[in-house]
Amino acid sequence: MKQFAILIFLFLGLIGELFAASDTLQVLQTSDFKVNGKGSSIAWEKTPWVNMQNSSPGIDSYSSQFKILYSEKGIYVLMEGDDEKITTIYKKDFDDLYKGDVFEVFFHPNPKEPVYFEYEINALNKELVLLVPNFNKKFFGWIPWHYDCDKKVQKAVSITKEKGKMKKWSAEMFFPYTLFNPLDNTPPKQNTFWRANFYRLDYDSEKMAKSAWIPVKGTFHEFEKFGYLRFN
Repeated sequence: MKQFAILIFLFLGLIGELFAASDTLQVLQTSDFKVNGKGSSIAWEKTPWVNMQNSSPGIDSYSSQFKILYSEKGIYVLMEGDDEKITTIYKKDFDDLYKGDVFEVFFHPNPKEPVYFEYEINALNKELVLLVPNFNKKFFGWIPWHYDCDKKVQKAVSITKEKGKMKKWSAEMFFPYTLFNPLDNTPPKQNTFWRANFYRLDYDSEKMAKSAWIPVKGTFHEFEKFGYLRFN
């Protein structure tokens, strides 16, 4: 009986570790490279794809996935999703991109402070860059000042077609650490933890289909539910 109890204890402990690990990504380090939207750099081969989950009950969503790496200068993110058409009317940077097809990245470097970074990119290679203060579920986005030179996100998108029909699209981004100033806990060092989440919105069905790494029930700004990034 005692041995059985010990086995149950060990089993529950193992299950707990698995669940704890499921919301934590190990972010590997890389040398810097140029993004082209296709994720063709050999650096991406060292890290696996992470699947995003459908978080819109009753609404079908396309398959979506992402990868992440970091270097001494910044963070690389590659996002990819199946798609049949581009559904957006937003053709300018800093438009309301979330009202059309879009990938979104949220970085929360210091979980003790309700201030985080939000980035959106659509298949037309347009972007929305925001710093978001979120106090008592009241949030508002602020765009960066002097957003150029060493602060600017390096980005590219790619649309894959087969026999003339769209099959998928991808976005590849490099976020320089200078863009995150003056957020605490940046740049990340070895064994640094950030909170983060990765999302996709698609409107091909004329309804908002949401996908997420860590699904949320309401707004994407539920930062208390974000997953964790551990920089190795």
